[in-house]
Amino acid sequence: MPSAMEGSEGREEREILHYEETEDNSVSHTDLSELLKEGTKESHDSAENTQFVKDFLKGRIKKELFKLATVALYFTYSALEEEMDHNKENPVFAPLYFPVELHRREALIKDLKYFYGEDWEEKIQCSEATQHYVERICHVGQHEPELLVAHAYTRYMGDLSGGQVLKKVAQRALKLPSTGEGIQFYVFDNISNAQQFKQLYRARMNALDLDMSTKERIVEEANRAFRFNMQVFDELDKIGRSLTEEEDAGGFPVYKGTENAHKCPYYAYKLGKVGPYHAAVALAKQPLVQLLLVTCVAMVAATAAWFLL
Repeated sequence: MPSAMEGSEGREEREILHYEETEDNSVSHTDLSELLKEGTKESHDSAENTQFVKDFLKGRIKKELFKLATVALYFTYSALEEEMDHNKENPVFAPLYFPVELHRREALIKDLKYFYGEDWEEKIQCSEATQHYVERICHVGQHEPELLVAHAYTRYMGDLSGGQVLKKVAQRALKLPSTGEGIQFYVFDNISNAQQFKQLYRARMNALDLDMSTKERIVEEANRAFRFNMQVFDELDKIGRSLTEEEDAGGFPVYKGTENAHKCPYYAYKLGKVGPYHAAVALAKQPLVQLLLVTCVAMVAATAAWFLL
């Protein structure tokens, strides 16, 4: 028999990613909000049915895995909000710029400090799946800013809808303080009525001066954003299966965490911000790369010594 938590979350699971709670008769089927609602239904369903999300909703979430999910969100929102800041006066995105109401980076820093301590920046790393997501967001912000609408819609509307369910589940399952430590990401202090704000946001989306071709590209990009999220979920699920209750997970051994996603030398080189020489020097300073270099030098030296015997 399922526990009381599982029964409660089972009911909540059915509404987790449904952003459009009520019908609005004033909208047209050609409005961007309607195109996104209809055009991402399949992606909604797929995201709902990832193993990570299903386990999360049933309260089957380990603390270390929740911490890693918070790290992934930090890198994602750092990139998204940086690109939104860069495009805050661009007419293709400006009406959707709500930094006071929506931005999550500072809230995520509070959560990371709670989980990892004051030196949290030294303890986190950006996973491979998250890095792919970050790279796409930064590409869009710099080259196709109109598509930022898709990434903002996918993230923030979800945070204000299903994210509120996840907040309650995490607080209960992980026995987090009732004062909100560890779940500040889900707390929107400057939005008094989430439903009204979402209606305002959709109205602003519909008022953007976009032709049908651009709207279709935004819907396509929203589906791409869902796929990136699902790849992060799948990555977390694989890690979760390898964790034991006693294990102190070390995180993702891929990219070193920084406040600014652009500081990753690999990513900077991909964007042409630094030359290959400087990228190589920056990479050589990474601890893992240094260890590999020392190992290679030692192997070469040992081989040479053997031939001289």
